[in-house]
Amino acid sequence: MTAAARRGEAAPAAARWGVDASAALALNAAHEAETGPLDGPALDALLAGAFHVGAEAGGRDALLIAFDEGASYDSPNYRWFRERFPRFVYVDRVIVAPAARGRGVARRLYGALFARAVAAGHGLACCEINSAPPNPGSDAFHARLGFAEAGAAVLPERGKAVRYLTRALTCAP
Repeated sequence: MTAAARRGEAAPAAARWGVDASAALALNAAHEAETGPLDGPALDALLAGAFHVGAEAGGRDALLIAFDEGASYDSPNYRWFRERFPRFVYVDRVIVAPAARGRGVARRLYGALFARAVAAGHGLACCEINSAPPNPGSDAFHARLGFAEAGAAVLPERGKAVRYLTRALTCAP
């Protein structure tokens, strides 16, 4: 274990993606109800296994982490997609700080993900959105991007219910 991991910090993978681990952890903590808890070692593991990471201001203003179908990732939401689709990119989390909203940041992050996914031969993007507690801003944003509901689940161990969304991929978000 690295010294950074012992201190609860994410380090090696964050540098690879140009993410300021402290800023990304602070952003996630401010939106934990929507995304779930995250500490330094967990962030490093997510970033190390990611297919794509997008960040604005190093993760201070926004962060998107996505996996493809080959990831070693044990999230029940990721598993739901893996059991149903042979090839996809899965957005584990996308967070935009309130001060950065309304400026097209999330659309740019998704645009970069979609372009990379299409170049890698992926034809489907997936994500989940909380339905309980609700996340109406994310619902509206993903609907504008063309995501549609593919299923739903109740996750009592996480105190949530989610809607599973998919979108056929083209380069344009």
